[in-house]
Amino acid sequence: MNKNEKFVIAINREVGSGGHVVGEKLAERLGVKFYDKDIIKELTKRFNLSVDELEEVRSSKFNWWNNLIESYMNRYKVEERFAIESTVATTENVFRVESDFLKQLADDESCVIAGRSGFFIFRDHPNALKIFIRSKMEKRIERMMRVRNLTEEQAVATIEKVDKGREAYTKKFAGKSRYDARNYDLVIDISEMTEDQAVDLIMDYIDKTFGKEGKK
Repeated sequence: MNKNEKFVIAINREVGSGGHVVGEKLAERLGVKFYDKDIIKELTKRFNLSVDELEEVRSSKFNWWNNLIESYMNRYKVEERFAIESTVATTENVFRVESDFLKQLADDESCVIAGRSGFFIFRDHPNALKIFIRSKMEKRIERMMRVRNLTEEQAVATIEKVDKGREAYTKKFAGKSRYDARNYDLVIDISEMTEDQAVDLIMDYIDKTFGKEGKK
C-alpha cells in the first residue's frame, strides 16, 4: 500500500473485538476519513440512489454532498456500536449499490472503510490493504457486556446472531468465508492488546512491508 497515492484500508472485524474503534483510530492516525456500513446505508437511503446515479452524484462535487457526509460521520461517531443485525437477506441490487458507493468513495480519496465484505469489494483495487480483526470469545463477551451494558447471556446471544448473519451475508455475496485468512493481507488477534496498540501494529506493518515512503 503506497501511502503517497490514493489508498483504501478495508477492515473486517468480529463484533465485540474493538475493530470499529481500531478503524476510527487508524483513519485519524493516517489523516483520512473513516466510513462504516451504517454511514453508507444512511447515505444511500437518504437519496434512494441507484447504481447509475452514483457516478453523477460523485462527479458533481457539490459542497452540500461533502457537508452531508461530514454530518453523518459526526452523528454516528461514537465509541462503539454493536447493532443487532437483521438476518433478512440483502438484495443483490442493494449490495451492488453499496459496493459501488464504497468503490467511488475510495476513488475520490484515501480512506479507511469498515464493512462485512470489504476484502471482496476491494479485491481488485490497485492500492488496498485488507485487514481482519478478531478476538477471543471471552474478551468479546466482556466488551459487549461493558460497552452495551448487556448480561453475559445477552452478549453471547448477540455475538452468535451477528456472527451467523455476517458469515451468511459474506458467503452469499462474496462466495467465501469471512474467516478465511487468505482473504486478507493482515489478520490481527487483538485479545491481549489495546486498540491503540493494534493501530501501532498496523502502522508498523505498513512501514516495514512497504517502506516509510510507502513503496514496496
